[in-house]
Amino acid sequence: MLDVAVIGGGIVGASVAYRLVRNGARVSVLDRQDVGQATAAGAGILPPLDHFMGVPAMLPLLREARRFYPELLSALAEDGETETGYAVVGALQVATSAAEAEQLLEICRACEEQRAAGMLHIGELTLLEGSAARRHFPLLGGSVVGALHASGAARIDGRRLLSALRRALERHGARWTETSAEPEIASGRVLGVRTPAGVWPADAVVIAGGAWSGASAACAGLHLPVRPQRGQLVHLELSGTDTSHWPIVLGFGTHYLLSFEPSRIVAGATREDTAGYAAVNTAGGLHGVLEQALRLAPGLARARLLESRVGLRPVSADGKPILGVSPAHSNLYVATGHGGYGLEVGPYSGALVADLLLGRATPLDLGPFAPGRFHETEQTSKL
Repeated sequence: MLDVAVIGGGIVGASVAYRLVRNGARVSVLDRQDVGQATAAGAGILPPLDHFMGVPAMLPLLREARRFYPELLSALAEDGETETGYAVVGALQVATSAAEAEQLLEICRACEEQRAAGMLHIGELTLLEGSAARRHFPLLGGSVVGALHASGAARIDGRRLLSALRRALERHGARWTETSAEPEIASGRVLGVRTPAGVWPADAVVIAGGAWSGASAACAGLHLPVRPQRGQLVHLELSGTDTSHWPIVLGFGTHYLLSFEPSRIVAGATREDTAGYAAVNTAGGLHGVLEQALRLAPGLARARLLESRVGLRPVSADGKPILGVSPAHSNLYVATGHGGYGLEVGPYSGALVADLLLGRATPLDLGPFAPGRFHETEQTSKL
């Protein structure tokens, strides 16, 4: 029986482990419980389009990742786990100026092109006036002059999904331990992981430590340029209002609104590239989040502030995820670098890396995401 150690217990590491145990492997997940884990803070938007439309290598990954969600949810249901917060609720791309309203036409055309190319999760597209947009999301204000509605957009509760994965893993016999771990190397081969309690032998090791993956990889002589990007968001409650089926609201910046049952609204998020590993909410960050939320939806002024969250997104040097086998060790694998789209793509990325480890052919070319690409870039720059 294949014995695998997974370093990192966020959504990506848990997804690697889940695919493995469902295919007969013995798996240990070792998670340090770092403050700022991205999964615990992620909003959970599965959008119709995102900023990768201009990155050809990402399109097949995005397409297949969204197609994979029903498969994952079905597998979890077989294991008795149905509470994930997943729902297809649609999305509104809203415009607050004439210039933004013109951009809606361009976004609509891009959505139509991608839907024709297989992005079926986009759903039906409808251009709306501001008043019609407010019927979908009643708290929107008069500043919203138009919107594009995409019926197929969905959302997921990252914490609930991760809890479901962990319970399913343990039901399959996987071991989940809250401890630090690093690859253990001897004679040019990964022998397992080293923990404060000693070495745990393993046939293969997967580094899926999010923003902390670079340090784990460095222990094995692998350069992984992954940095933390801080994201702050707030959770609000509209007591007595059923928000369970309200659509996602996307502006033209980095801010958004997202609803969950029974009456919760998530407002986010900052994208801070210079905060390092300081996983703390700041007055300026939360002020910016609430200011933008109230600009789009002034009706939120009466909402009760439930909590604020902060996460550290793992951003790679070229913005693409890092997926595959280490160029230095044939039994060391990597699954990290998803930035702000870990909940959207991470479950499928984890499945792909698990399939590599199991010796299966993957349906996608993972060359653009290979861990060795940064080493190759460095070597070229030295010539």
